[in-house]
Amino acid sequence: MDLKADIGVIGGTGFYAFLDDVKEITVETPYGAPSDKIALAKIGDKTVAFLPRHGKDHRFPPHMINYRANIYALKQLGVTRILGPCASGSLQPHVKPGDFVICDQFVNRTWGRKDTFYDGPITTHIGGAEPYCPELRKIAIEVAKEKGLPLHERGTVVVVQGPRFSTKAESREFSSHGWEVINMTQYPEVVLARELEICYANITLVTDYDVGLEGHPDIEPVSHEMVLKVFNENLEKLKDLIYTIIERIPKERHCRCGEELKTARMG
Repeated sequence: MDLKADIGVIGGTGFYAFLDDVKEITVETPYGAPSDKIALAKIGDKTVAFLPRHGKDHRFPPHMINYRANIYALKQLGVTRILGPCASGSLQPHVKPGDFVICDQFVNRTWGRKDTFYDGPITTHIGGAEPYCPELRKIAIEVAKEKGLPLHERGTVVVVQGPRFSTKAESREFSSHGWEVINMTQYPEVVLARELEICYANITLVTDYDVGLEGHPDIEPVSHEMVLKVFNENLEKLKDLIYTIIERIPKERHCRCGEELKTARMG
């Protein structure tokens, strides 16, 4: 197998393996080491590169992940599309554990993370209106509908620093804005992919109700054990969804993600 890949998959909590008959490789980057070795395998006529976001043994908490190295390593392999499945908490009653959300927006509430490849001397401003690739999102939505999965076709994810979960006051604020889900890793992963002109789509699996729901004392606040339990119960559905999305992705891109830097640089 040539050490090149067409599509990258970055797996989150509970998603430490994805492909069979893999070739594991070590990729070095100018930004240090990625979270783990990258597994290469074939799905149809495409070569897929799988990288566990936290490492196979979950040794990197959200605020310590080397996001730049992860994205740059996939770029070096030739990846032009990335699928970023992740576990997230719900902030709204109608978004239930076991549901899938194809996010279209994010709100960043993290701090101190290395979140750009462009620290100068050339100032580079990428657009933020559509952070997630519309072409990949469309494919993901179509496939999820075909499979009859409980689906929300759009949603805003608020990204918190972690590794702790929210207080009730924080969760109440996030919910009051109408944001659908909460996560610890979508930022800066999606932004870094766009800076390198890589299409990126998030596939959220809802695992919990964050700190619970006001007026519903029977719903317990989130715990790591709860996240893993719900994620594992739905893992095969998620894998099947991602496999089919990959099969549907066309060779040619028809979005603007790969043209971002043509208009982004200012002297």
